[in-house]
Amino acid sequence: MMMVEMSSVSSALLPITELTDHLRLASGFADDGSQDAQLESCLRAALAAIEARIGKALFQRGFSWHLSHWQSPQEQVLPVAPVAMIDSVKLVSRAGVETQLDPDSYSLRLDAHRPAIVAVSKLPSPSSGGSIEMEFTAGFGADWHGVPADLRQAVLLQAAEYYDAQGTGGAGMACGVAVLIEPYRSVRMRGLG
Repeated sequence: MMMVEMSSVSSALLPITELTDHLRLASGFADDGSQDAQLESCLRAALAAIEARIGKALFQRGFSWHLSHWQSPQEQVLPVAPVAMIDSVKLVSRAGVETQLDPDSYSLRLDAHRPAIVAVSKLPSPSSGGSIEMEFTAGFGADWHGVPADLRQAVLLQAAEYYDAQGTGGAGMACGVAVLIEPYRSVRMRGLG
């Protein structure tokens, strides 16, 4: 299985001004933007760390997921949440021939932690040596304000932690971030997909 982010979060969507205010960088001085690149880097690192920890996409964007077989003929749990829509599902033969599945043959089961593609009758299996390619859109919001407030606060706290630890290599999860993201973490039961 391999999941690829089809596009990264645009720099224009990142809350650089909010992080500047959070760090109080412009207090008493004019903001000349000299720290913007470093702040963007810290925000991207914080987003990646939090998304990895909770298994959720904060900003809405496209993903492509390749797998060799279905979890079951009836459904396949998706690797990230929340999923807004399934854009396409294709079976790809060993020779690279693609067959698009009819969107009426499956549906999206919305779930806060474990969304899934669900078959109307049965999900078709790929041929021997073939694969399945799904494209879907996932994420809480199209912009910063579409992200839940507690996750926005966690991103700012974690980005500030990375900013403060520049050059030391000692940044871990910021104090309070674990508490803010805990409700979004998926509980995994042993033996379940």
